[in-house]
Amino acid sequence: MAVKKSPKSLKPLLTYVVTKNRKEALNLGRYLVNHKLAACVNIFPKITSIYRWQGKVESADEAVLIVKSDQKRRLDILKAVKKRHSYSVPCILFFEISGGNPDYLTWLNESVVK
Repeated sequence: MAVKKSPKSLKPLLTYVVTKNRKEALNLGRYLVNHKLAACVNIFPKITSIYRWQGKVESADEAVLIVKSDQKRRLDILKAVKKRHSYSVPCILFFEISGGNPDYLTWLNESVVK
């Protein structure tokens, strides 16, 4: 079976987002997929974060989203998450992907095309 080549225009992107809980993560994930800003969202429902906030070391149980999309959606993802997020300074980090399974990357690209 021949493997398809990924489209040249494909520039996959992973976005890492931390939320206050699983419910908020589910709501954000569904919004991103429903609006074709993401092909898929993975949710880690419970992580423990240790961080510095307003001069103090804090810890909290949170949830993480891994958003699979295309770099063309970067600004739209940023705006959508910030608008719907409960934190005043949400963690939203972008990771550019240099390659992967060409069939999966083609599906990803087709899933976020408007």
